[in-house]
Amino acid sequence: MKTINNNNVAASVSAYQPLEWQEKGKPRSALWRTESSLPQPKRIELADDTMPADTAFRHISEGASLLWRGDFQNARQLLVALGRRLEKKVTRRKAAAAAEITFPHAFHLYRQTQAQRARVLASILIELDEQWHCALRRAPDWSVACTEAWGTAPKQGAAQSVLVPLRDLLGVVGAHEWRKKGVELAALDGERIHAHYGVFSPVRGEYLELVARAPIPAAGMQQAWDIGVGTGVLSAQLIKRGVKSIVATDMSERALSCATENLQRLGHAAKVKLQRADLFPEGRAGLIVCNPPWLPGKAASLLDQAIYDEDSRMLRGFVQGLAAHLQPGGEGWLILSDLAEHLKLRKREELLGWIEAAGLKVLGREDIRPSHGKVQDSEDPLHAARAAEVTSLWRLVAI
Repeated sequence: MKTINNNNVAASVSAYQPLEWQEKGKPRSALWRTESSLPQPKRIELADDTMPADTAFRHISEGASLLWRGDFQNARQLLVALGRRLEKKVTRRKAAAAAEITFPHAFHLYRQTQAQRARVLASILIELDEQWHCALRRAPDWSVACTEAWGTAPKQGAAQSVLVPLRDLLGVVGAHEWRKKGVELAALDGERIHAHYGVFSPVRGEYLELVARAPIPAAGMQQAWDIGVGTGVLSAQLIKRGVKSIVATDMSERALSCATENLQRLGHAAKVKLQRADLFPEGRAGLIVCNPPWLPGKAASLLDQAIYDEDSRMLRGFVQGLAAHLQPGGEGWLILSDLAEHLKLRKREELLGWIEAAGLKVLGREDIRPSHGKVQDSEDPLHAARAAEVTSLWRLVAI
């Protein structure tokens, strides 16, 4: 759906940090790994099947991380139980504040709640060996999924294992299954796109409908650029619409690898040149397409990077640099939801001001309303904004 720019995450993605704790009176060490901006554990306590969920919740609330030494499936059940306790707290808070909170305050409160939930649920730790195997009872062998997502575990000092949040491990497994299955897309005549771990899957397909019906300028039929290639879905769609060649860029190595595999599988590799670049490659093109993250804000996790664009850096960078890279008669297609406007995070006048200041004008705009499940979920704290959301394809030309 969107590019994932690893520079936007507060913590270094794929970074490993040394971690030490005491176990049975002896010092232990391992490497700590997470894909979020959460800090490494400050206090590690051991936990097993004898620890009730209420006790675990209390210890975590007091700042502990629980290294699980019991049955693996019971650790999963504990994670579910902690989620229920968090949901009860959120429900009480909703009931107390529902009539008073408006945007953008409601959105910031929502993010705070999500951050608290992430911190609590990331406090159940699992130890894996250097081949990503888990020694716990009833632990599945998910080493293939871990290697697919994280590569090979590094060797650092005396550490012989890696500690990861159970929540991260389950996320890796879920991503592995999605990668195998793929997402069938009508815009690609039923072909599938397979998203890698850390690359946003095109599960919301309404923006593909916009690209399917927007008229491609004559100058864009020879060559188009796909800025923030992600899974490669837009490049594949443009090739199907008759564009002869594409240059696709991304800052994420994961995205570039994902796009490479998808385009090869679809038979389009010869027509798409993939390039690691921050926004634009060198030169000019007749059509330049960009689907940046839609909300201004700081990413707190890997997949957050597909949603949040701190200070609207990518959005503003695309708009500001577009005119200098368009061929005569060329167009820039900016695919953007107006959810930020409904959340009071950005005004429409700001976007129009950036477009004008960049020497661009709006040639036309295609709109569509999203159809995902949250639009109908009245319990969602952001429901009022989601219900009003419109996704647009802005056709921009140089003045």
